[in-house]
Amino acid sequence: MKNLFFYFALFSHLLIHSQDNDIGNWLIYFGNKQINEKYNFHHEVQYRNYNFIGDKEQLLIRSGIGRNFSDNLNLLIGYGFIDSNNYKNNIKYSSKENRIFQQIILKQNIWKLSFQHRYRFEQRFIDGDYKTRYRYFLNFNYPINLESLNLSRNNKLLVYISFYNEIFLNGQSKVFDRNRLYGGLGFKLNKYLKFEIGYMNQFFEDSSRDQLNIITFFNF
Repeated sequence: MKNLFFYFALFSHLLIHSQDNDIGNWLIYFGNKQINEKYNFHHEVQYRNYNFIGDKEQLLIRSGIGRNFSDNLNLLIGYGFIDSNNYKNNIKYSSKENRIFQQIILKQNIWKLSFQHRYRFEQRFIDGDYKTRYRYFLNFNYPINLESLNLSRNNKLLVYISFYNEIFLNGQSKVFDRNRLYGGLGFKLNKYLKFEIGYMNQFFEDSSRDQLNIITFFNF
């Protein structure tokens, strides 16, 4: 169990470091309900802060209905509501966004790596303005040190490393919107529930921002 304690200590250090350096914090819940063999209901809530907690940047609520064409292919159409608070000249401004989106998720396994590709097209209605955006998300998970942690595949807890990169491109001028790069440690308790804690850097055209992400995944 020494390796597991090491990873806990590492992320605890990042947590304390984030409080001292005003790194943003995202608390995220992803839920997925399998309606039947073909259809699923996706829902999520994300609460984002500029600092560790208390200075709200954004509340995002998103849901959608998907259809499975195979074990590795899902098409989904959804809706999102986003309540944002943005700083300009040290003054905080609020904006509301209603978003419709369509996405394709492709999954593949190579050796011990589990890959996910997500292609998403968004139609965004922001305080009377209409914008479009394209997103490509690439994620892979890798199980770590199961033998040294004395965890067999029959045990409930599985530990894994998760990485992803997501690029955002606008459908109008200033094509590049942002890029998100993430690395984290995951704990899969059973086939229904898993958790991740990780570090994300979000790159904009002329700036960047660090985030500590705490994520819950629930499939039922």
